[in-house]
Amino acid sequence: MNKLFSWLDKAEKVVCGTGFVFLIAFVFLSAFLRFFRVSMSWNIDLAMLLLAWTAFLGADVAWRSGQIIGVDILTRTFPEKLQRLIELVVYLIILTALGFMFVYSLRLAWTERIARYQSMPIPYSLVILSLAVASLSMIFSTLQKIRRVSLQLFGKDSSPDRRSPE
Repeated sequence: MNKLFSWLDKAEKVVCGTGFVFLIAFVFLSAFLRFFRVSMSWNIDLAMLLLAWTAFLGADVAWRSGQIIGVDILTRTFPEKLQRLIELVVYLIILTALGFMFVYSLRLAWTERIARYQSMPIPYSLVILSLAVASLSMIFSTLQKIRRVSLQLFGKDSSPDRRSPE
């Protein structure tokens, strides 16, 4: 199972990085061609599609690797067990929010399946699916974090680094 998650993590990083490179290229190309009065309206629409995918997948990459900013100014003075318990509660709240995001993004994608971009024959639902895919991936990442904190909280794991990536 860890091999699968490792492979998915690498694939997500490659897709995110490649999408970002193409996003920059499309925006630069559009600006350059506009200088010569050549209009490529599909360029901006495709760049926005790539922006949605890279932003949401990038958020999951940051979440999984512990790069999301956390404010622990209050909790760092608490005992270790209480810190873990608060961390577990926060992860459960995040998991619930991600579950709602996943369900409602699928519903919205189904609703918008007929609407298309004006400049491309691509449905809007493809953009909305980026949220569904990223929230599902973040659900798996959050479940791994919950598992790790639960093992630490209940004495099965004594590793001191609670923010290390899986």
